[in-house]
Amino acid sequence: MKLVAAARVRRAQEAVISGRPFSEKLVEVLYDINGRLQSEDVDVPLTNVRPVRKVALVVVTGDRGLCGGFNNAVTKKAEKRIEELKNFGLDYTVISVGKKGNSYFRRRSYIPVDRFIEGGGFPTTKEAQAIADDVFSLFVSEEVDKVELVYTKFVSLVKSDPVIHTLLPLSPKGEIRDVNGNCVDAINDEFFRLTSKEGKLAVERESGRKMRENVLSPLMEFEQDPVQILDAMMPLYLNSQILRALQESIASELAARMAAMSNATDNADELKKNLSIVYNRERQAKITGELLEIVAGAEAQNQFD
Repeated sequence: MKLVAAARVRRAQEAVISGRPFSEKLVEVLYDINGRLQSEDVDVPLTNVRPVRKVALVVVTGDRGLCGGFNNAVTKKAEKRIEELKNFGLDYTVISVGKKGNSYFRRRSYIPVDRFIEGGGFPTTKEAQAIADDVFSLFVSEEVDKVELVYTKFVSLVKSDPVIHTLLPLSPKGEIRDVNGNCVDAINDEFFRLTSKEGKLAVERESGRKMRENVLSPLMEFEQDPVQILDAMMPLYLNSQILRALQESIASELAARMAAMSNATDNADELKKNLSIVYNRERQAKITGELLEIVAGAEAQNQFD
C-alpha cells in the first residue's frame, strides 16, 4: 500500500503544482475586474455581497481510511467552523464530498447536510462541475449568502494543513459581514492568502487577515464589456477553485497514506524484532531447563550407583 500510494502521489503532486499558477492568476484578474466595476451600476450574481444569514460549507474528505489523521483533521476543522458560525448566530448547511465525510456527517443527524457527493480516483473537471452547480444554485437562489471550502492543502509529502477558503461571494473589499455588521470570515481564511512571485500581492489587513491589492495595470483596457468578461469567467472560477481543492485533498490523502503505511511497516518490523527476542529467550530458557533436568538426573543416578 505504501508503494501504491507513493506511485500515485507523484501524479497528484504534479497536478497540484501545475494547477496553482492558473488558479491564482485567474483570481487576481477577477478581483481586479470586479474592483473596477464597484463604482458602476452592474449586477453579477456571484459577486453580490449581502449580509450573511446562512453559510454553506463544502467539506472535502477522502474515500478511504488507513491514512493516519487525514480525514479526522478535516472533519475537526469543519466542526470548529460550525461552532464559530453558531457563535455568530448564523445558520449553516454542509455539502459533503468524500465517503469518509459522508459517513461522518450521516452519524451526526444534528448537522444539516444539503448534499452527499462521493469522490472517486483522481478528480476531474466533471466532478468539480457537479459541486459547482450545487454551489451556484444555493448562492444565486439566496438560500445561502456565503460559501466556504474546507479541505486539506498540500504543502509537502510530510506536511498538509486543513484550511478554509472563501469561495463566494467574490468580494473586492476582502471582508464579508453579517446583518449586524460583524465580520464572519474565518480567522485564517485561505482565500486572502493567495500569493504570487515577486511579492505582487500585499499582506495587509486588520485582525491579522491578509488581503490582496490590484496588481494589474490601471491602464489596461478591455475589448469586451467587463460585465460580460465576469459572467464568462465566474463559472470557470468556480470550477477551477473546486478542482484545485479536490486536487490538493487527494495529494494530501495519498501523502498521508504513504506516511501511515511507512509507519505501519516500521512498527511491524519492530514488533517482529521484539517477538523474535522474546521467542528466542523462551526457547533458550526451555533448553536450559531441559539441560538442568538431564544433569540433575545424571547426578542422581551416580549417587545411587
